Amino acid sequence: MFPYSKIECARFKGTVPGNFIDQKSIEINVGLQAEQAYQFVLRHISQGTTDYTGVYRNDRWEYPVIAIREIIRNAVIHRDYSLTGKDIKISIFDDKIEITSPGKLMPTIDFSDMDSGQSDIRNKVLAPVFKKLRIIEQWGNGLKLIAEELKIYPEIDFDWKEPGIAFRVTFSNKTYRQQQELKPGLQHQLQHQLQHQLQQETMYGKVLKLVQIKTLSSKELSESLGQKSKSGQLKKVLAKLLKDDLVEWTEQEYAKSSKQQYRITQKGKMFLNLLNK
Repeated sequence: MFPYSKIECARFKGTVPGNFIDQKSIEINVGLQAEQAYQFVLRHISQGTTDYTGVYRNDRWEYPVIAIREIIRNAVIHRDYSLTGKDIKISIFDDKIEITSPGKLMPTIDFSDMDSGQSDIRNKVLAPVFKKLRIIEQWGNGLKLIAEELKIYPEIDFDWKEPGIAFRVTFSNKTYRQQQELKPGLQHQLQHQLQHQLQQETMYGKVLKLVQIKTLSSKELSESLGQKSKSGQLKKVLAKLLKDDLVEWTEQEYAKSSKQQYRITQKGKMFLNLLNK
């Protein structure tokens, strides 16, 4: 009865549709479609270490997967099944993930106010069945979960629009864009500079890697480096890292604050990424 009730998933090479790295058509019953689509997304995004809590490593996905899971569920539950010839599309690029569902957003739902616990049902038969199957947990909870997840992903831009008679959500990776904004010549220059510093000044690299894990005071850095007190060399290294904009103060307005700590900058992260590559 609904031959187009399927999900087309694709991982593209680059930032625009074109060359496929992987693709999958999910044509099984709608009760299983969301989970298979979600697993396709997980297969094509990475999971890495962000920092440490004591001795415990904190791992997280590069994209807010809980929010992505909810968007996929909503796409299956609330798509307009009367639009023949249309299917849900999930597109994964180097810099973003797009999820497009047939049918415009319900007029009673405001995506700019996701914390308010809104709920409306387009498919009056399908939604209760999904609730009994525990594919959805409770009415109005999905948008709140998305909003909460996005708060801990400041590097991800969340956007939505209605192209034609569809509804599209986009998760864009700002870190990727910032890296691409570095011109090739500057990338080479930064990589050469960092390699030189790490070769000539071992402490330079050690300090940069330490503050990548978590913010540290100068005293904590000294202890981590096995020093009894802050040495003159450490002072010079910290000054150089600050000048090169690879680290920054946590107390920007109070340089001599007793609570002053050092943390890695976005530029510092890119330096280490370039070196690793």
